[in-house]
Amino acid sequence: MKKLLFTIFIISAAVVQAQDLRKDIMLMDVPTAETLDHYSADFNARFYSQNSVMTSVDFGIFPQLNLGFSIAAQQLLGNESPVRVLTPQLQAKFKIYDGSLYLPAIAVGYDGRGYMYDHVSGKYLQDKKGAYLVLSREVIIPNLQIHPGVNVSDFDSSNVFFFTGVNFNIEDKVNLMFEWDNVHNIKDSRLNAGVRVYLTDSFEADFMLRDFTDKDMFERALQLRYKANF
Repeated sequence: MKKLLFTIFIISAAVVQAQDLRKDIMLMDVPTAETLDHYSADFNARFYSQNSVMTSVDFGIFPQLNLGFSIAAQQLLGNESPVRVLTPQLQAKFKIYDGSLYLPAIAVGYDGRGYMYDHVSGKYLQDKKGAYLVLSREVIIPNLQIHPGVNVSDFDSSNVFFFTGVNFNIEDKVNLMFEWDNVHNIKDSRLNAGVRVYLTDSFEADFMLRDFTDKDMFERALQLRYKANF
């Protein structure tokens, strides 16, 4: 048994002994139908545009039910000021069906995380996923998975968005990831690509190219993840 002190500007927690090392509850921006096991936790730190850092934590509070929260700060990195701490957001996921030989796993959830906050308009340039339904299934060859889904970012509008994530796990060493996200029309959709490197049994690093077809919104991002029991 060991203690981990996880500190990234606000969040700290003590946790012991990692497990379920290759259960990916998310790719980059696209969720999967997987959930954390009971009494497990997922700590995530993302470093991205506007010198921003977002920390997230998800807990497996019940079998097939995850709850978590996130908080982000702009201008935290570098010498720019002032540092702007954004409103904390909630995420939750419930796995409805584990999947079978013929049917995919199914989960519903809510993700309040948005990116690239604009203080002039008071809105995120890349809005939260909001309420979503996602399916996950292995296809064609072992360890190749697809994660299609639908989401409603804003209940005040009738806009329904689609997303699809694909990942290929290579011998639990690296995970190749690709996403087509925010699909309401082709112009506003986003293409993301990345690689997840499993550095240790409990620690992962994601190297991401987000919205790489849009020269104005394209960004490189780094994401670090730690998985543990509590």
